[in-house]
Amino acid sequence: MSDVTPPVPSPGRARQNQIYTDGVFGRKPKVPTNFEALERAARRKMSAKAWAYVAGGAGDGGTMRSNRTALERWAIVPRMLRDVSERSLETELFGQRLPAPVLFSPVGAGALAYPDADIHIGRAAAQLGIPYIFSSQGSASMEDTAAAMDEVTPGAPRWYQLYWSTDEDLVDSFLQRAEKSGAAAIVVTLDTTMLGWRPQDLNLGSLPFAQGLGINQYTSDERFISIVRDRIAAALPREKPAITVGAVKSLISMARHAPGSAVRNLVSPVPRESVQTFLEIYSRPSLNWTDIAGLRDRTSLPIVLKGILHPDDALQAVDHGVDGILVSNHGGRQVDGAISSIDALVDVAKAVDGRSKVLLDSGIRGGADVFKALALGADAVCVGRPHMYGLALDGADGARDVVANIIAELDLTLGLSGHTSTADLTPAALKKVT
Repeated sequence: MSDVTPPVPSPGRARQNQIYTDGVFGRKPKVPTNFEALERAARRKMSAKAWAYVAGGAGDGGTMRSNRTALERWAIVPRMLRDVSERSLETELFGQRLPAPVLFSPVGAGALAYPDADIHIGRAAAQLGIPYIFSSQGSASMEDTAAAMDEVTPGAPRWYQLYWSTDEDLVDSFLQRAEKSGAAAIVVTLDTTMLGWRPQDLNLGSLPFAQGLGINQYTSDERFISIVRDRIAAALPREKPAITVGAVKSLISMARHAPGSAVRNLVSPVPRESVQTFLEIYSRPSLNWTDIAGLRDRTSLPIVLKGILHPDDALQAVDHGVDGILVSNHGGRQVDGAISSIDALVDVAKAVDGRSKVLLDSGIRGGADVFKALALGADAVCVGRPHMYGLALDGADGARDVVANIIAELDLTLGLSGHTSTADLTPAALKKVT
């Protein structure tokens, strides 16, 4: 009898084998395994407002298209006759060893796509053992999301995305809560100090936050609640809104999504004042490098700057002692006609030259895209719209399966291209084509 232990199937082969085995019994995947089919299925499932917010971009969508076009200009050049029987996708980020260089991006107002979205995304990430970056504009508090993740896998990795409010005490409160919730890093979003011009939402007159969606991180915060109460006590005069069907629906939405009884919330000024307060203080256009320099004194966690696209900004971030840079154009949602994230990555990675971790998001649709980003200098990649589409289709299981598919494709692409470790990928694995 042989005592040789059979090799453990790779993530890619294990995922393939499970899907094909299920197929023998007539079971097909609940979420499509390619992005185009996934997107079509999600669009059929989601409401018009949800689709506009999640799938939409800035202006005419030029930056969204550029993200894809730029990725497609890089071709993978497979190498043959290399032993790729054993492969590793593992990576280390800020002291945490992760099974794959992939993270769940923060997505605001996820409840548009699925109730308690952040809870389900957190569970999906915990099942895969990779971080979920808690959104400041989340549909559940970071404490509730962390607890849900720990139910799946105690100590499951998580980060926190900070939208820098005009109220500094609120910023400090968010930072302290993130630390207590077990976040391994703070991701400061730089590119959304004001909302970009998003016609899909504008044409519907739809801003989810104005309906009370995506502000749970705020309404669960003691400092924010204190601000709201002070505003109510001050009894600032406001114009009485016109009573319309839309206004009534908005009031009901605010009442449903605010903490406490929906019935009591209908007659309470708190939900309406919470929405107004959020809209006025959630982000600060005056944010600058001096604020970033002072952030190190306000948190002990590693600091990642999200939204860096210019190499000079990357160099300045390194000079400020930032631990990570997330190259991102916000999925094409902020500036129409902006540089693609993958084109920006090439220059940023060269400028940083290993002095900071470099991550990338925007335009990632599958494992081959992740492969390209890693080869061009990213240490890890964040996935946004794909996991939201999976969430819309099948909750936590859908979000998990979509990202599991991306990781599986990454593993197979790695091996089929003649490589054994994502950590060893370099631009030599690619060729730029026109």
